[in-house]
Amino acid sequence: MSLINPEELEKLIREKLDLFYTRRIQTLDGLDLWKTLKRKNPYLFRAFGVIEPSEIVKELLQAYVSSSDEGIFGGTFFEPIVHAVSGGVAADIVGIDAIVETATTYTVIQVKSGPNWGNADQKRKLKDNFQAARSNFLTKNIKKEFRALLGQCYGRTASNASDKRPYITQSGQAFWQELTGDPDFYLKLIRLMKDYPLRHRPDYQEAFSRAVTKLTHEFIEYFTTSDYSVDWDKIVRLNSGREQIKKPVKKKTKRRKT
Repeated sequence: MSLINPEELEKLIREKLDLFYTRRIQTLDGLDLWKTLKRKNPYLFRAFGVIEPSEIVKELLQAYVSSSDEGIFGGTFFEPIVHAVSGGVAADIVGIDAIVETATTYTVIQVKSGPNWGNADQKRKLKDNFQAARSNFLTKNIKKEFRALLGQCYGRTASNASDKRPYITQSGQAFWQELTGDPDFYLKLIRLMKDYPLRHRPDYQEAFSRAVTKLTHEFIEYFTTSDYSVDWDKIVRLNSGREQIKKPVKKKTKRRKT
């Protein structure tokens, strides 16, 4: 059963939402235009038909945010709640997020936000991590059933362990019920958010606007031509050319003493 009551759970949700938005804003404030342009598909942005620097920057930011938020949310929200409601302890085994013991079972868990989390290489690494955890378990001579569990905090994917995939997969309702014994826990998570996300939106929107302004100025300075048209050639060279294009280092100007 869940080790946390509704009041404690609501408080924890509020704290983790605070942390999630803090990290989101920090990410926006620290975003580097040059690094972002290197990671994103310049041909796609050209195909969108955007021509204004501010439009391109907004598209870049939205694409970056949509890809980074999942990871931030998993680390700041889902994983701490998994620990809190399961009583799981942190593991010193690479790739294992929590270990939950009962009188008869020893369960090692890796937590993912949802079912679309990795490529084939990452899934092979997951298998290796669980096999290493099993080997570690056997050396301890613990007289319990060993279970390897891939827990996905949303979704409906489920599978049993097999020779090919030596771990159980549970998602969404089934995963949270495994941890808490409560079939409605997955609904409580969303209900207890209440209006807390709305309280953070003004600060986040301000940070987003601040990032658009800052990066647009930098984009105009370095990635437009003399008539302020977008210099797509330079962007593609930065992103895909063999020659490394380095970000110019601005000289610091000394202020005169008055």
